[in-house]
Amino acid sequence: QVQLVESGGRSVQAGGSLRLSCAASGYIGRRECMAWFRQAPGKEREGVAAIYTGDGYPYYASFAQDRFTISLDSTKNTVYLEMSSLIPDDTARYYCAADRANAGTCTLSLGFTYWGEGTQVTVSS
Repeated sequence: QVQLVESGGRSVQAGGSLRLSCAASGYIGRRECMAWFRQAPGKEREGVAAIYTGDGYPYYASFAQDRFTISLDSTKNTVYLEMSSLIPDDTARYYCAADRANAGTCTLSLGFTYWGEGTQVTVSS
């Protein structure tokens, strides 16, 4: 069983930066895909970025490519999402997700089994 706990969300002004953390407990090996999703009020959940624990290879949604960075600290079983140049449209609850995968299937389309409860990011103009 994997448990995921997100932290780091808060209110910031447009143009600011944030780093979200996702601490994983339970077994996280070198064949896991870990990802960040977000959901804004009244909108569907959308994938932000994913990373494969085996080699740290990242995968980004197109909107996240230039402003967001996903990274992994395997010694801490923690995945980070660094966000910069935040805009009000980034306001959402951000969720961490994880599942077994191989390098080729670690994308935002993977059917993730494990989810955290999320952390709220609010960007004001």
